[in-house]
Amino acid sequence: MAIKVKLYNKKAEEVGDVNLSDKVFGVKLNETLVHQAAVTQMANMRQVLAHTKTRGEVRGGGRKPWRQKGTGRARAGSSRSPIWIGGGVTFGPTKDRNFHRNINKKMSQKAILMVLSDKAQNNNLIAIEDLLVDEYKTKPINEILKNLSGRSDRAAVKPEEKKAGAAKTKKAGAVAKRGKRSFLIVNEKKEEKLKYSTRNLSGVKLINLDNINIVDLLAYRDLVLTKAAIKKLEEKYSK
Repeated sequence: MAIKVKLYNKKAEEVGDVNLSDKVFGVKLNETLVHQAAVTQMANMRQVLAHTKTRGEVRGGGRKPWRQKGTGRARAGSSRSPIWIGGGVTFGPTKDRNFHRNINKKMSQKAILMVLSDKAQNNNLIAIEDLLVDEYKTKPINEILKNLSGRSDRAAVKPEEKKAGAAKTKKAGAVAKRGKRSFLIVNEKKEEKLKYSTRNLSGVKLINLDNINIVDLLAYRDLVLTKAAIKKLEEKYSK
């Protein structure tokens, strides 16, 4: 059974309906799988920056500070020992740490479909005809998003449904703060004018269909999909 959502133009006026495929936008949510996919992606994005030198990496210390016996002092083989000032670090963080995780490709795709379905069921999916702009300017896109923020179907969501939807998303990943604009725009292909027109807008991120991922879907409250993007998304994941 197809899911029906309203189709808007750039002025947030209803111009028709879009039937969403049940195979893509009607998948039952599994919070454990969504969490696993999100954690895996964030772990693989993590950069290992902190690195402390061991006694073998600290410069100097090649000469024995004093002879082994007869001085009355404790034995010392190097001035770069961890117990000396200026020496190496014991058990410190190193660049050799590996945070990489693996997840099955089908599981990762299933998690994306679950979040897309959750967006559609909680009225957080906005279908728009297109987002073509004539010039490199932020103002037209800002006006479009302002119009979409006040669209009519926002009032149709019951408070308890909003609360339940927000709770699900919070467990799976980051949630935008209430009252603040939070839009993830997914376009069917790369558009230079659209890219440069959205990059300075706070609470807005633009990605193309090839870069759709679980972390971005969870980080933004509202998902804006062009009509062409919905069609390509269904072609890609309905197989």
